[in-house]
Amino acid sequence: MGDLPQELGFGSGMTCWRRLRDWQADGVWDKLHRAMLVRLREHDQIDWSRASIDGASVPSPRGANKPGRARRIAANSGASGTS
Repeated sequence: MGDLPQELGFGSGMTCWRRLRDWQADGVWDKLHRAMLVRLREHDQIDWSRASIDGASVPSPRGANKPGRARRIAANSGASGTS
């Protein structure tokens, strides 16, 4: 974290990390994103034909299988597959 050149004037790597953490907690990035979308929409500057969404951006539906959870498989306990 301490690899930022001091002459840039941003402070130490740890200072930058703390600012990033605080801005995220305060919702700065969400507010900035929304403000940019509003401005772009006002000027019809969004090309929706090139839009995509990442699965990490959308919450999974309730009850969806989560990684690492075992799925239950129904088995026929009557007949054996061996003879």
